[in-house]
Amino acid sequence: DVDKFKLLAFVLSAALAGLAGATKTLVLGFATLTDALWTTSGLVILMTLVGGMGTLVGPMVGALIIIALENKIGDLGKALADATGVQWFNGLGESVSLVTGLIFIVCVLAFRRGVVGEALALWERRGGWALGKSVGLRCAKPTYKLPINKP
Repeated sequence: DVDKFKLLAFVLSAALAGLAGATKTLVLGFATLTDALWTTSGLVILMTLVGGMGTLVGPMVGALIIIALENKIGDLGKALADATGVQWFNGLGESVSLVTGLIFIVCVLAFRRGVVGEALALWERRGGWALGKSVGLRCAKPTYKLPINKP
């Protein structure tokens, strides 16, 4: 039954989120509201889109890519400023949101299935053995339908 699985997924995600918050509070000794901002939710969605929604490994790869880019964007900006002589690149580390937004736009326009989904599609087009079927990484088509209310 689909409704039971949806409820189970919701309950498990809520339980894991609560466990993560409790563990963070135990480790740090205090709780703040910095993780409850809308940007955190947007970052999680971006990680999922970059990696690929139809795969299990996709969001993990997307998280790796986004976190690595956020941590290294300042170094990249300094290297670009040194290479091109454009001093605007030195401030690139301070405008991580701008770079994250650009990454989001590029991924939506160029990588419809995410990095992992596109890599698997390329592998299958080149005649690779059914990697997706054997490892469970096959790109699934979305099963949801958005409700559209017509007047």
